Amino acid sequence: MDYLPGKAWLPVPDFEQNLFDELSVDPAKPGKGFSFYGDYLYSDKPGPETYWQRCILQKPFIAHFSSIGEAAKILRGIQRNWAHHPVANFRRAELIKEKLPYIKEYPRPFPYEVPRSPMGIWSLLDDQTLFASAATSSPFPAGELRFQEDRVNPPSRAYLKMYEALAWVHYLAGTPPGACASPRACALPGPGSKCIDAGACPGGWTWALDRLGASITAIDRSELDPRLMAKPNITFLKHDAFTLKPENFGPQDWVCSDVICYPPRLLEWVQSWLDSGLCGNFICTIKMQGKADHETTRAFAAIPGSRIVHLTANKNELTFIRLAADADKSAV
Repeated sequence: MDYLPGKAWLPVPDFEQNLFDELSVDPAKPGKGFSFYGDYLYSDKPGPETYWQRCILQKPFIAHFSSIGEAAKILRGIQRNWAHHPVANFRRAELIKEKLPYIKEYPRPFPYEVPRSPMGIWSLLDDQTLFASAATSSPFPAGELRFQEDRVNPPSRAYLKMYEALAWVHYLAGTPPGACASPRACALPGPGSKCIDAGACPGGWTWALDRLGASITAIDRSELDPRLMAKPNITFLKHDAFTLKPENFGPQDWVCSDVICYPPRLLEWVQSWLDSGLCGNFICTIKMQGKADHETTRAFAAIPGSRIVHLTANKNELTFIRLAADADKSAV
């Protein structure tokens, strides 16, 4: 087994160029220190902070084997949990996978309690070569998390982004096992929580927050789905959310935004809330207008207590998650 210096990145499908731009690499001519292993981009240096990946392989290694059993034994000897990302020799990889401890890959129910055990990733480069890393940047198999879909009740599929973002909240908050039986105990919005949902129409995010029992102020130029408009815990404001000041609302537990806007405008709005001291927890979609805005993304990432992720449900966008508790820890 040969451990490699540096890291490897598994790019987001269809948005590989955004990652290449973050790393300043030309995929046609990767340059010194860079190389491709199937879908993975490897660098022998740690590289800058990046966000346009499914996951980062923190300690990549290459291992040669002569049999399916030997390949599985190599992985099992390091840790229990391994997710397979197909690159080559697909049938042989499936046979190796069958000899590894079972990993649940089906869509999850919500709320989802994120396991605390490390999740590795592996691929076959050929019929006798493993490319893998036990340490990765994501707690989810190959960096992906999918939920059981409700095709009847939500007014839009945007609720899947909120589900996934809240799974990250659960993970980042270090919630203890079993706590998700109570949203308040697992750091999620819940009964008694006051939430802002900016750009709410038709109500996908509001619907997800309502499921947890939160009180929501939904803001948009167009009304929500009539079923949500009728709920007593949901207040609708027909307005441009970004022209309203935090002082118009008072203290909030969560500020959420799925507004279509240029990233600098969202950053200015989030900063106004932070400066007001009226809310410390945020879930906001950074929507790119064509080419990714890496400068503004880095400004979001510099906010104490923040995490930038590309959700499985995201497209040409990233999700900004900020937890007040994490910001307090970093200030100590």
